[in-house]
Amino acid sequence: MPRSLPLADLAAHIGETLGTSRWFEVTQEQINQFAGVTGDHQWMHVDVARAERERGGTIAHGLLIACLLPMLGEELAQVTGYAGGYSYGFDRLRFTHPVRPGQRVRLQQTLSSVVPKNGGQLVTLKCVVEIEGEARPALVADYLAWYHTQRERD
Repeated sequence: MPRSLPLADLAAHIGETLGTSRWFEVTQEQINQFAGVTGDHQWMHVDVARAERERGGTIAHGLLIACLLPMLGEELAQVTGYAGGYSYGFDRLRFTHPVRPGQRVRLQQTLSSVVPKNGGQLVTLKCVVEIEGEARPALVADYLAWYHTQRERD
């Protein structure tokens, strides 16, 4: 069950680790589907035979791993007490180690900052996506989300 964190109290939790998600297996089928959606059919992702010969196997798109953050993050904490919220982007998004099909990844997330912005709060979460059995993570990033307490006007 994810932690519930009221927006009004969020700043009191700066520096806290929000938790570590479950392990999630990345499959070749997911990689192929991601290639289909994004149009990124680079051989190192989808040409299994060539990738086996030249790189020891295919690797997941870095952006596929980044796209797992919302799903895995929902397992850790949910901000409550806001009228609307938006993904605001990333600071220092880095793909530090490739993920191969069949490997499992998990998210470790820490609340880094909460600052007022445009009538709401800009929240920064430090994200580390670990790969089971690997010393280096797949991804490190600061993910930003903006939450506001006033209803938007139509």
